[in-house]
Amino acid sequence: MITEKLDIMKTIREGVQYGLKNFLPLLLMVVLYVLTVWIPYLNVGTTIGLYKAVIGIGRGETINPTAIFDGDNFKNIGKYFLLLGFISVGTAAAAVFMFFPALVISIAWGFAIYFLIDKKASPLKALGLSYDSTYGNKWRIFFLGLLCGIACGIACGILGAIPKIGPALAVIGGLLCAAILVAVEGVMYDYFSKKADLLLSENAAKYSGDFAAEAEEAPKAGAAEPAAEAPAAEPAEAAPEAPAADEPAPYAPKPDDL
Repeated sequence: MITEKLDIMKTIREGVQYGLKNFLPLLLMVVLYVLTVWIPYLNVGTTIGLYKAVIGIGRGETINPTAIFDGDNFKNIGKYFLLLGFISVGTAAAAVFMFFPALVISIAWGFAIYFLIDKKASPLKALGLSYDSTYGNKWRIFFLGLLCGIACGIACGILGAIPKIGPALAVIGGLLCAAILVAVEGVMYDYFSKKADLLLSENAAKYSGDFAAEAEEAPKAGAAEPAAEAPAAEPAEAAPEAPAADEPAPYAPKPDDL
């Protein structure tokens, strides 16, 4: 198990470095996503494609801006919406107990969609894997996001305060910040992806994809010990053999012989 805590400043620094090195592809991907997020159904595929891009950043892969339009992004659409439903219901139930539990559970489940796509986990098990992998790092995740939000807010506020062209510069600054935040998210996912891999190696059945693994384990766990063999039945006595056809029948006296 990884015992080292998430390093907030290191994650931000590496995310910014990656974002600067791959600035144009990241910016183009964000722009394409913003332009198409209003198109029904297509926006589902592009959103899943954006999650895949974050996963690729965590692996150090080169970003392809148009990959958010790949048809493969729609393969997990059913499980994606099912997982969103679980997250929404669970967060709403936690909000009944005031804001704090809802905040904690939303952070704990924050990587469930990534694990659904990357680790092929089922919706319910993706929630469990995200909860367990973020254990002990929830406040670090919160403060990392808070620092990034404050920094982007200050930058956009300064740009927006410039006379005449301020609003346009604020929009551009927001797009630039979004590209950098995607890179930071990818670096952070790399850390929690490694924790998830360790959890999977330690208890694969608990976090396996669908319920196939459980179905395979159930017969093993619930199988009873083999029953003792019943004693073999003794062979029945052979019936007496009928007389052969060529043997003469026994003599019986006829009435004429008497």
